Amino acid sequence: MTKKFSILVMLALACFCLSFAASFKTISFSSKDGLQVTADLYLAHPTEAPFIVLFHQARASRAEYRMIAPELNAFGFNAMAVDQRIGGSFNAIANETAKRFGAGGMSEAYIDALPDMEAAINFARKNFAKGKLIIWGSSYSASLVLKIAGDNPNLADGVLAFSPGEYFGNLGKGPTYVSESARKIRVPVFITSSSREKNEWFSIYESIPGERKTYFLPPSDGAHGSSALFEYYDASKDYWKAVKDFLKQFLPS
Repeated sequence: MTKKFSILVMLALACFCLSFAASFKTISFSSKDGLQVTADLYLAHPTEAPFIVLFHQARASRAEYRMIAPELNAFGFNAMAVDQRIGGSFNAIANETAKRFGAGGMSEAYIDALPDMEAAINFARKNFAKGKLIIWGSSYSASLVLKIAGDNPNLADGVLAFSPGEYFGNLGKGPTYVSESARKIRVPVFITSSSREKNEWFSIYESIPGERKTYFLPPSDGAHGSSALFEYYDASKDYWKAVKDFLKQFLPS
């Protein structure tokens, strides 16, 4: 193989990877109170394929999933990454929902994002998810997807929670706000975090009934939230293996 041909092959592969990574469409829909919510739709398969609704962490945006959603597409899942009204920006990609909400979306009242999350799940179910629907949260939204799954038992078919916790005590919700809802979860659940964060969520995990739950802690310290999957973290491959092992159950047999 000549040097020139090798360079052309590498350029072609790079263009393919870039086009694949950018294979999303930015859309919007109404939250429960009428606020317009922005999301990136990664629709790589027929609508019968399993679908994941992705929610970001505090001070972030839908761009938290720009490196994650393409990998989920390649694994057989459609996905939608949502801008909740509580957020900021990620890799210079602004949270458009937070901008509309005002005050930069920097409120610590994380619970204010619940209407956006529930609207996103319902919107995905109605329009794009004719098969299994999984909800995935990062940090504060990880706690809220667990709450949503417990309080709305027919809304989702599975849950992934990256670094959840009882983060709502300063909002007058008490120390077991998430755990009380988690006791009612009846679908498969996957929880993970950095190693040092286990104590933040293990009581929530223990409150989830049944045997359809699993958790993962990395061999190294790991990272907070969904960013643990970013390839520049040493444990990212370990996280990805655990995530894919959990997600396999939702793929068509």
